[in-house]
Amino acid sequence: MKKESITIQMEAEKLRAVKRYMEKKDADLEQELCDSMQKLYEKYVPATVREYIDETANDESPRAVSPKKQKEKVRTAPPPDKAPSSAGL
Repeated sequence: MKKESITIQMEAEKLRAVKRYMEKKDADLEQELCDSMQKLYEKYVPATVREYIDETANDESPRAVSPKKQKEKVRTAPPPDKAPSSAGL
């Protein structure tokens, strides 16, 4: 699933304090923020919507084959008129 970034603002002194004390406890600020966002998602997005999003994310087909790889596949396949025939057997 595609990810997006968000930006928040916080007073610089408070942010430095959070970073300093989280570091002392070997906590990762980014991971803690991600965990908090997940909790907000689960709290506010209805379960049926979350299920739908999960299903559509799982149903997405793998990324399309690059044009270069498509050309390689075309080159490896014999042309229809040049395909081996069973007449010579």
